[in-house]
Amino acid sequence: MSAKKFKYNKVFSLESGTTLPSLDIAYHCYGTLNKEKNNVIWVCHALTANSDVFDWWKGLFGENDFYNPNDYFIVCANNLGSCYGTTGPLSINPDTNAAWFSYFPHITTRDQARLLDVLREHLGITGIHTLIGGSQGAQIAQEWTLLKPELVSNLVIIATNAKHSPWGIAFNESQRLAVKADRTYYSNTENGGQKGLAAARSIALLSYRNYNTYNETQSDTNHNKTNDFASSSYQRYQGEKLVKRFNAYSYVRLSEAMDSHNVARGRAESYEHALNGIKAKTLVIGISSDVLFPVTEQKFLAKHIPDAQYNEIDSFYGHDGFLLETKQLTEVIKNFYKNDIRKNNKQILTLI
Repeated sequence: MSAKKFKYNKVFSLESGTTLPSLDIAYHCYGTLNKEKNNVIWVCHALTANSDVFDWWKGLFGENDFYNPNDYFIVCANNLGSCYGTTGPLSINPDTNAAWFSYFPHITTRDQARLLDVLREHLGITGIHTLIGGSQGAQIAQEWTLLKPELVSNLVIIATNAKHSPWGIAFNESQRLAVKADRTYYSNTENGGQKGLAAARSIALLSYRNYNTYNETQSDTNHNKTNDFASSSYQRYQGEKLVKRFNAYSYVRLSEAMDSHNVARGRAESYEHALNGIKAKTLVIGISSDVLFPVTEQKFLAKHIPDAQYNEIDSFYGHDGFLLETKQLTEVIKNFYKNDIRKNNKQILTLI
């Protein structure tokens, strides 16, 4: 299924104080909005994903999976700053009639959440049954829920935090340094920074997985080997794979947006006070082996979001577990809905 496009022909103000003259928003919809308009599942995607959630979150979203288009109206929009159809560095700057490239304005997760609300209004959606996301997607979901406290009934956030950590920012800055060490980045062409992007992806993978993951999946059995090790080949392959589908200028802006994430900025004296403003029934999921977003960050969220539930998935795959452990996620989310039914003694749309 191809992405749909919505053209927003109004000026869109960014948190930085700059503006975009208009917006293109690429999005996918699956299923049918029911008469009561209470079956909306909205997905916020992570750093380099697109709006086709049926492609990248198989096992959780699909006709044979928990979030089934026969039961739900499922929406996922491509994030502001990406290169999959929504306004970003590859879009044309009307002032120059050329692509923005490295001159695309700085954006935040709050800007990205506000773009989603523009699309929501266009689609005529007045309430969201479940807003779900992992990693940066869950950062955006928090911002949106705080911007529109009455909009979301259920919030599911996975492998994320209330404020991006110094550790996470350091990883992202190291990746941006790698991108910008590639001189072609400054050429401001569509293929600029590709070698740097490959190096950045290699750095990122170290935070997405962990020591044990590499030890089990990338160990060499040939004890006489002195070069071209399995893990070396794997890093090169993953870098080349991202280069084929993504763009260096979007990667820089999106990682900066992740770094900007701070629920307290401009709205509260503390993270605790800001999180107290989330009114949705919330499920927070941590991943036991995640070194990028350690479970302490998810426990903090669950402690300070009113009546939030916390569950932890035991995964071998580190941060990437939020994409791969779909069977465990399905069971945890099922139980979340069951608990809500028992607590409120009312029926909630679910596949259980």
